[in-house]
Amino acid sequence: MNVLNVFKIAGRALARNTMRSALTMLGIIIGVGAVIAMVAVGQGAKAQVEAQIASIGSNMLMVFPGSTTQGGVHAGSGSATTLTEDDARAIQKELSSVRFAAPSLRTVAQVVSTNQNWSTAVTGSSPDYFVVRDWTFESGGSFATSDVDGAAKVAVLGKTVADNLFGSQDPIGQIVRIRNVPFKVIGLLAPKGQSAMGQDQDDTVIIPLSTLQKRIMGVTNIQIIMVSAHSPQETVVAEEEVRLLLHQRHHIPPGQDDDFSVRNMTDIAAAAAASSKIMTILLGSIASVSLIVGGIGIMNIMLVSVTERTREIGIRMAVGARGRDILLQFLVEAIVLSLSGGILGVALGVASSRIISAFVHWPTIISPGSILLSFVFSIAIGVFFGLYPARRAASLHPIEALRYE
Repeated sequence: MNVLNVFKIAGRALARNTMRSALTMLGIIIGVGAVIAMVAVGQGAKAQVEAQIASIGSNMLMVFPGSTTQGGVHAGSGSATTLTEDDARAIQKELSSVRFAAPSLRTVAQVVSTNQNWSTAVTGSSPDYFVVRDWTFESGGSFATSDVDGAAKVAVLGKTVADNLFGSQDPIGQIVRIRNVPFKVIGLLAPKGQSAMGQDQDDTVIIPLSTLQKRIMGVTNIQIIMVSAHSPQETVVAEEEVRLLLHQRHHIPPGQDDDFSVRNMTDIAAAAAASSKIMTILLGSIASVSLIVGGIGIMNIMLVSVTERTREIGIRMAVGARGRDILLQFLVEAIVLSLSGGILGVALGVASSRIISAFVHWPTIISPGSILLSFVFSIAIGVFFGLYPARRAASLHPIEALRYE
């Protein structure tokens, strides 16, 4: 039998019961659309998490001081003053796996311009801070190493601070006061948005480390060393080298607890990516259930169709149709249902993803792989669930079929 004729016969058979065919396809349409939309939501969430983690910096390690204990009370990690600028210099100069190391100190202060004021995080660091964090400038530029050495009163503003203090006015060259100390604005950072913890990264002011220590806080310690390895693969090596170097510098004997801690941001990013991948698979799996339900609907309708068309099958067999011709006809009908449902389902999935992104403001990423997989799966569902009704139709005895009322 000509394959084209088989499709024409299948189309005519399905057109005789348009409403029933449409309702049968609905399960496949919803299933394919749900799979595409859910995978798009999962991929969007994964990309958002990766972007937020990447905004912190590239190939990063975070070195924190240890904790203090007084009267049996542990103050927690970061409460000690065990890290120094010399530690940061040694990490950068002596470790081959390290590209940059930026010592950092942070406080919260009121920043005042001529007409406005704003409470924000004030961070003191070195020029390498901007390199480690992959932070570019919208205008102006960074302070220099000489500014750190001389405790210069210069400042770099985050976008949020600049908007609140100066509005649409250019902040470069303006004077701001931090705890009554005047600072000249020399740079405006490009927006980074929220961090993975939901904090506004642009709500910050960056000044030379020595300026913050001497003129603002009156301390000599640092709170953190931000370390950038040469590549993501070298972060593990860099982490081990940092630990060994700080053991030597802090004279920590074997078996004694470290007076510092090292966190590998690459590991955090990998864990977040793995969690997002699991969520995507889970959402896709849940949505796939509706595809199976749609397949069961196809099998149910095809079985009803075999029963209704028993005499037709008998007549076709009587005029020379073979069992495989009958099998092919009903199997093609099931495939046409699932194929049509798959095409409409792809359109529904893409449209749903756009709607979710537009109205819920949730990022969605529609991957060609999810579309192809859903489409192929819908066809496979049609073949799988259409095979039994088709075999049942092909196995009918011509005489018994002609007698059927």
